[in-house]
Amino acid sequence: MNALPGASITVLTTLLAYFIGGLPFGYWFVRLASGQDIRTMGSGNIGATNVHRTAGKKAGFIVLFLDIFKGFLAVAAASLIAHADTLALALAAAAVMLGHCYPVLLRFKGGKAVACFIGAFLFLTPLALAATAVVFIAVVGLTKYISLGSIIGALVFPFAVWIFSKPPREILYAAVFGALLIIYRHKGNIARLRAGTEHVFSFKGKPK
Repeated sequence: MNALPGASITVLTTLLAYFIGGLPFGYWFVRLASGQDIRTMGSGNIGATNVHRTAGKKAGFIVLFLDIFKGFLAVAAASLIAHADTLALALAAAAVMLGHCYPVLLRFKGGKAVACFIGAFLFLTPLALAATAVVFIAVVGLTKYISLGSIIGALVFPFAVWIFSKPPREILYAAVFGALLIIYRHKGNIARLRAGTEHVFSFKGKPK
């Protein structure tokens, strides 16, 4: 039996990454834990920040871990299957984020891709991700806005990749794509930040 040609392997790993990204852990966890639909709670987003805010700190951290893990898993699987082909890795990183944002299982209404982004680039460019994490933590610490930290972190990240990692251009393009996707998915947050109505982050999670 002949091995799959390179293009077919890349298509396979890209589709696999999309479906991994589309596993809606935030929706599933809240549904199983409380019987509620996270899409009707808080901001309606299925991501870890909204789960943390509406279902509690423990739930938020579990969902954050699972969403980071699926980003890492998707790119690691692509690396294994495609023998670390840079195009396959870049497309897997993009696809896992798109899967999280537009999951088939939830009629293409998903999260904002930040956690999947972290997982994917933890595998691809860990040093650049660490540098960006410092910026994210500083912004959130000063402003208490997770969304603003995510947006500024996304803006900084491609430059951090270029400076610290100097990866093949496909990986750099994936970093730029991921940054733009995150900023686009935060357009509602940007409007609330401008209006002064954005949610302030609290480690306590769900109000008592």
